[in-house]
Amino acid sequence: MKPAPPSRTERMAALARRQQGLLLRSAALRSDLGHDLQRLQAPLALADRVRAGWLWLRAHPQAPLAAAVVLVVLRPRRAWRWGLRLWWGWRSWQRVQRWLHAAPR
Repeated sequence: MKPAPPSRTERMAALARRQQGLLLRSAALRSDLGHDLQRLQAPLALADRVRAGWLWLRAHPQAPLAAAVVLVVLRPRRAWRWGLRLWWGWRSWQRVQRWLHAAPR
């Protein structure tokens, strides 16, 4: 013999229990997300500062140029050495970019 189907009141109670469970789970997930985002706050703040610095340097190119001039005047050998290192690094980066662009996908 088949059991009797649940009454409307029983179905409503079951739905209310399910809704309450889902609401509790949503609250827990929101709390976990909040904790996870707090851990990312410091690295993202650092990234924002680096980006702001980069934008400032792009808007004021005379600052790094002045620093380079001071370095050349005060320490010409060191400036030459760093210039060669930077040139080598830039050329290497260009080669890597060409190689990655030419690599089959």
